[in-house]
Amino acid sequence: MKAKTIAVIVLIVLAIILILQNTGVVEYSVLFWKISMSRIIWLILILLVGFISGYLVAMQRGQKQ
Repeated sequence: MKAKTIAVIVLIVLAIILILQNTGVVEYSVLFWKISMSRIIWLILILLVGFISGYLVAMQRGQKQ
């Protein structure tokens, strides 16, 4: 296996462990609203936003070269 593949697998496993350990319900204040949701959902949303933005930045850099 390539080092990049191993690094991605390790990061995915760490993300899954992090998500599964944070199952409590938390309350977030966004402007005038209060949102209550499971910490798992919040972490998954943050991870997805991070992966998508990283992918889009990589695609932009690939097109410029």
